[in-house]
Amino acid sequence: MNRRAILAVLGLAIALSAGMLGWSLRSAGSGVDPASGKAWTVPDVDTLPDSPVGRSVRQGRELVIHTARLIGPQAADPARRFAGNNLNCQSCHIAAGTKQFGLPLVGVYADFPNYRAREGRVGTIEERVNGCMARSMNGRVLPSDSPEMTAIVAYLRFLSSGTARGAKTFGRGAGKMDELTRAADPVRGGRVFTQSCAGCHGLDGQGLRAQAGDQAPGYVYPPLWGPDSFNSGAGMARLITAANFIRANMPHGTTWKAPMLSLEDAWDVAAFINSQSRPQMQGLEADYPVRSEKPLDAPFGPYADSFSAQQHKYGPFAPMRAGKGEKR
Repeated sequence: MNRRAILAVLGLAIALSAGMLGWSLRSAGSGVDPASGKAWTVPDVDTLPDSPVGRSVRQGRELVIHTARLIGPQAADPARRFAGNNLNCQSCHIAAGTKQFGLPLVGVYADFPNYRAREGRVGTIEERVNGCMARSMNGRVLPSDSPEMTAIVAYLRFLSSGTARGAKTFGRGAGKMDELTRAADPVRGGRVFTQSCAGCHGLDGQGLRAQAGDQAPGYVYPPLWGPDSFNSGAGMARLITAANFIRANMPHGTTWKAPMLSLEDAWDVAAFINSQSRPQMQGLEADYPVRSEKPLDAPFGPYADSFSAQQHKYGPFAPMRAGKGEKR
């Protein structure tokens, strides 16, 4: 059976089970969509039966939670070492991708296939997963027919149960706070980091290992820069993404409804983190072949405008938006 047929069977099984078993929905730090009045809910993986589909979905969740142990640099089987660092997917996709405005994976499957500005073409969900593998995980791509890819896609599909194709899901992404009218300040951000972030991530930003020793897979608190962090092509290497994620989720335990950092602190500490050294992805100049579609905060050229790389990295972004005739 080819991969397309396998996914079709998985999808049918998920749809049938949803109807016959009445899978429960659980809250995950929920907030109500102000437009629809609907609460944030997540399909509950633990209610799935012990069936091939249920096991595949649960394996996908395990891969999101325990990425480093299962497919990281110290994975037991050298052939399964796809991730190049010891981060877990949920280092960025909090709570296995179920936290509102914690870069959740809920509803993501329903977006694909879709147009990907970074590639300048329509892409698949498998290609999106491999974008994370190559960038955030600083590793190599998963074969599209691998059991790991099948499981991750099954999990993503399950998390989109009940989401209409292309439907907007309130709580997706990292939020959208007001931007500064000045450039974000990495120096000031360093002081914020020492005060608010170093207690978990360390003064050196290298995080806290899940077990003692440099060769132990995974982290309790991930490194934010350095050789075992995400590379320069990752979405978190962009200021707008990082600042919004930090304000909605950090320090640990924060929710988007009750941020602990001020707006200025979030922008500046994100600038500090992204001013540090990290693995450099090669070939980034080929990203966003339609230059006008390039995000304003992409920290690498070439650009379609005359603003400096420094301003693209740290802002302010309002003049760039005005130049493009773009409203925020």
